[in-house]
Amino acid sequence: MQPNLPTFKDVSKAAERLKGVAYKTPVRQSRALNEQMQAQVFIKCENFQRMGAFKFRGGFNALSQLTPIQQRAGVVAYSSGNHAQAIALSARILNMPATLFMPRDAAPSKLAATKGYGAEVIPYDRYSEDASALATQFALAKGVTFIPPFDHADVLSGQGTAALELFDEVGELDALFVCLGGGGLLSGSALSAKAKSPNCKIFGVEPAAGNDVQQSFRKGERVRIQTPITIADGAQTPMVGAITFELIKALVDDIHTVTDAQLIDVMRFYAERMKMIVEPTGCLSLAAAIQAREALKGQRVGVIVSGGNVDMARFSQLLAQPSP
Repeated sequence: MQPNLPTFKDVSKAAERLKGVAYKTPVRQSRALNEQMQAQVFIKCENFQRMGAFKFRGGFNALSQLTPIQQRAGVVAYSSGNHAQAIALSARILNMPATLFMPRDAAPSKLAATKGYGAEVIPYDRYSEDASALATQFALAKGVTFIPPFDHADVLSGQGTAALELFDEVGELDALFVCLGGGGLLSGSALSAKAKSPNCKIFGVEPAAGNDVQQSFRKGERVRIQTPITIADGAQTPMVGAITFELIKALVDDIHTVTDAQLIDVMRFYAERMKMIVEPTGCLSLAAAIQAREALKGQRVGVIVSGGNVDMARFSQLLAQPSP
């Protein structure tokens, strides 16, 4: 790995900053799932994190390290919803102004929560406009700090604290499945996994309709795709981050993909059998683990649920679809 990349030491420091601020989320098991998988599956439930997703960890870790001058000036970010809420809530806690670029078709609940935390929201079209460019231009014009959703050392180090908590609670694992969009959660989780469970296989999981990281992983260089059309709105990224991809190349074993239909099946399982509301993106990890169950028999398997922010009308609509 490049010497300037984040390390597990950065994840450990992030964990200290997050003490008493972020929730230590529960790790749950399902007897039915363990029997189906013929394995021990440990589910790290970041849907119970503050603002409903792991993104709070990275957002607060990044904002808490800004200088007093930077904090007074404020921050700008872009997001389909969870990073927006994380930055908005973190900024509120730290008494900072925040501006968020959010897609016009963002989930109404995510939009309402972001505004509810006190942030200013500027809409954009996720299919025709470059949100990163918009946020960068805004930062330069207004003199504020741009905090990207994944390609940032402090952000990904904060995200890695979820996996750190998982390993600290359950011990070493044979395999870890992590939801994947831009790679912040996966790269941070990989740092924790290599430090706490060196023999653990690490798998990122993205939508089949948007397999930019899988293509990049196979090719050895970042591949850009069109913004994918998938119910996993948190993974509608056209290209993996530069920093995150370096860590993924060095530490991750493989990238899996799953279909939207598989995500709906897992949403239904979480709701019916584990009494949890999980957003489609948060179902990526378990969907891939179930898909790979033959290879996982007899193993100890970790699954990170990235979040639970989904509109109830949308949630009901998806679960009403017949199983294939």
